Amino acid sequence: MLRILGKIQRLGIVTEPLPKLHEPALTEIGEQLKALIGEQFSGSLAIREVDAGSCNGCELEIQALNNPYYSIERFGVHFVASPRHADMLLVTGPVSRHMEEALRRTYAATPDPKLVIAVGACGANGGEFGASYASCGAVANVIPVDAIIRGCPPTPLDLLRSILEAIGKRSTANPSNKR
Repeated sequence: MLRILGKIQRLGIVTEPLPKLHEPALTEIGEQLKALIGEQFSGSLAIREVDAGSCNGCELEIQALNNPYYSIERFGVHFVASPRHADMLLVTGPVSRHMEEALRRTYAATPDPKLVIAVGACGANGGEFGASYASCGAVANVIPVDAIIRGCPPTPLDLLRSILEAIGKRSTANPSNKR
């Protein structure tokens, strides 16, 4: 025990410092998101997250959106278990051959008008896995994609920005496209 305490004293803190997140930027993005959701989705955006074969890095960042710091529900966004209740699909990972049919069925079960966002480098282009005998590669190779969130994995703030951007593009492309 004394040996461990001595080592701790000699080495000191070896972790990297916490990143400095700008709270006003988060709040500003969240308020813009809340306003667009209010206009287009009657105040509530339901998201179904689909893991199509990822390493779970993107899922950890998506789950962070629900923690007390980001608290995405305060902006009117919530995650649902059924694609039948969803307005948006967040798809992570390269689509494995085993998940290809499940992803197609999830897409078909999601009511129109729907948004599909491919998350991470793997969702965008297959990432390190690419297309092979076990992987279809990018999400766009299986279902139509409206937006891509790049990064490996993207940060929760990047996820919020991209969701805001995708909803904004949807409203400018078709102003009458409301739920």
